[in-house]
Amino acid sequence: MKLLSAFFFCIATLLAGCSEPTHFVSTDLSAVDWGKDFNLTDHNGKARRLADFQGKAVVVFFGYTQCPDVCPTTLSIMRETMRLLGDDAKRVQVLFVTIDPARDTAALLAQYVPAFDPSFLGLYADEKTTAAVAKDFKVFYAKQPGSTPGSYSVDHSTGSYAFDPQGKLRLLIRHGESPANVAADLKLLLAGK
Repeated sequence: MKLLSAFFFCIATLLAGCSEPTHFVSTDLSAVDWGKDFNLTDHNGKARRLADFQGKAVVVFFGYTQCPDVCPTTLSIMRETMRLLGDDAKRVQVLFVTIDPARDTAALLAQYVPAFDPSFLGLYADEKTTAAVAKDFKVFYAKQPGSTPGSYSVDHSTGSYAFDPQGKLRLLIRHGESPANVAADLKLLLAGK
């Protein structure tokens, strides 16, 4: 009997040590040394840095208000993600950084971004600062001429970046990822994984 008890104790100990490692659906960027901060202005006119959101998971997306597909789709997915998070949504901040500061004024961002969710913030800066922040986050963007000077489009990277509550860049969320998968990844970040 003693031998059988010892056997089951060993099996239980081994199984306890075999817990699954954390698996994110999104691409894990925990080892990168970029995308550490920004110095931008929100659509309410308040200067913002990443540290302003300490204690929250932060999702940062670079886009522009006249984007015909990727940007509204991403913001809609984030709106649904927030709904799925329930009470945890209070611990998540979504930031939309414009790559088109010439057209995306504070007033336009204040109208566009919160239309998806009142908690979402639109961020902007001048052209030079925007380019520097985009470069630091490895974001590509380039204007494509339209039929008139003001009707250009902007090709741009489509992923979103997720930071943990300590302000560390952790994940690249692919464009079109399901709200359920994004919510699951954010819950892991909120749980300290």
